[in-house]
Amino acid sequence: YDHTRQVQEMAMQSRLKIPLLFGQDVIHGYRTIFPIPLAEAASWDLAAMERSARIAAIEASASGIHWTFAPMVDIARDPRWGRVMEGAGEDPYLGSLISAARVKGFQGKGLGNTDAVMACAKHFAAYGAAVGGRDYNSVDMSERQLWEFYLPPFKAAADAGAATFMNSFNDLNGIPATGNKYLQRDILKGKWKFRGFVVSDWGSVGEMIAHGFVKDNKDAALAAITAGSDMDMESRSYRRHLADLVKEKKVTIQLLDDAVRRILRKKFEMGLMDDPFRFCSQARQEKEWNNPEHLQFAREIAAKSIVLLKNDPVGSKPLLPLSNQVKTIALIGPLGKAVRDNLGFWSYQWDDDSTRIVTVWQGIRNKLSTDAALLYSKGCEINDTSTAGFKAAIETAKLADVVIMSVGEAGNMSGEAKSKSNIHLPGVQEELIKAIHATGKPMIVLISAGRPLVFNWTAENVPAIVYTWWLGTEAVNAIGDVLFGSHNPSGKLPMTFPRSEGQIPIYYNYYNTGRPARNDSDLNYVSAYIDLQNSPRYPFGYGLSYTTFSYSDIRLDATSINRNQALTASITITNAGL
Repeated sequence: YDHTRQVQEMAMQSRLKIPLLFGQDVIHGYRTIFPIPLAEAASWDLAAMERSARIAAIEASASGIHWTFAPMVDIARDPRWGRVMEGAGEDPYLGSLISAARVKGFQGKGLGNTDAVMACAKHFAAYGAAVGGRDYNSVDMSERQLWEFYLPPFKAAADAGAATFMNSFNDLNGIPATGNKYLQRDILKGKWKFRGFVVSDWGSVGEMIAHGFVKDNKDAALAAITAGSDMDMESRSYRRHLADLVKEKKVTIQLLDDAVRRILRKKFEMGLMDDPFRFCSQARQEKEWNNPEHLQFAREIAAKSIVLLKNDPVGSKPLLPLSNQVKTIALIGPLGKAVRDNLGFWSYQWDDDSTRIVTVWQGIRNKLSTDAALLYSKGCEINDTSTAGFKAAIETAKLADVVIMSVGEAGNMSGEAKSKSNIHLPGVQEELIKAIHATGKPMIVLISAGRPLVFNWTAENVPAIVYTWWLGTEAVNAIGDVLFGSHNPSGKLPMTFPRSEGQIPIYYNYYNTGRPARNDSDLNYVSAYIDLQNSPRYPFGYGLSYTTFSYSDIRLDATSINRNQALTASITITNAGL
């Protein structure tokens, strides 16, 4: 609040007194951090996702922010790409619905309301198809793929009234998106009649030099403005060269006026031309800073985002949900007492996080009776090779009735510039799981991550597996709610989990072939992998394309099938008290 007001006061001393727009990366929450967007997508709850964006807008706008660089609506089929955590997964239909929901959430009842922020659909376009899953890499695809899979969520954002679009770092079929007239003028501003403005991604105007598309920053400014990029974020190419390009008649005044008009129109719509300080309210900021309703909702959507991958019987019944009367639980793993890792990438870290955010250990402790024992052993670090802590972890496990393993990625392992060639559980974590499993103790594995990971041994041998992603401020309370049965997990995977990096890109909505993998009459000449065909769990060499969610009163099976059929689900409810 104080900072935005001070900077706006400086702007109002300028000759034209045109107020500034304050934009910030409010990706999955501001003061209250919600689950990462991919985790929220696993809830398949559109109203909840709209609500989380609504709350993020309320909190951010109360601090003087006018504009968020979200939602990211890129379709992603390659979990090696770190930014999968920021989107809605691999399905264009689900992605389109979520795109619209988040735009509506951010913009509320409309621009001009002081609790609304301008949404920015990004990254236009096809950024999620980067070759090899390497961030910022080239994209080479057919028109068919572009229009069937990658453009629909952007169209949905435009139809929902997104105020702005952001172009992407990548080139598309040899032309950088920032300088791509086909994307920005022909499709977005032409065919779709988009009336908002387009901002470049950070430095992407100047980066067209490195692409080999332009010779220098002046040439980059010419290419970008001509293609339809209205605002240059951080390359400073427009500020240094646009006036000269107009004087030299390389850029028409009509082209410049169109870009300026689009940006000014949004400032008028936000009400800033009438009152540049209307979003600067200390009282509103203090009211929303620790809003208990926001925290309660964060707990609810975090619980909805959790995916129960496996819950096989141990003895006569499934291991989950746990009874809060269990006598001794051992919590083992490098994330058992982590704090800020629960927030995930693209999250704000506040000075009081250490007191606001509890650990998995504390979340479980809060669910147990006072006479129950909760033991802890770290076992190993997240991403090293040392097994020195295994012995202590094994001894701790032997003392318990049930073992809960807390493993996965650090909060900064998925996100922008976080592409990985190896997406197995980092370090020696799966070796730790094997060592604890050998004790014979009933085991539950919690996996916290920002992307699909590979954990084949765990998937085949551990009876209960819960994918907890990165769930935000209320992560561990939501995890406790699921583990002890206060919330019945209903999350469904929005993205396919591979068994091997060699399968990537892997996704459920593939095009049909003449020799489909599921061919009972021919088990040899099929579209599958010979080294995965003999797996009892994945007989056709697929990835983890289905999950079963099961507690005693509700069971739901969701299966991903071919692109010519819809996602299907069968639900059986018994003794649910409904």
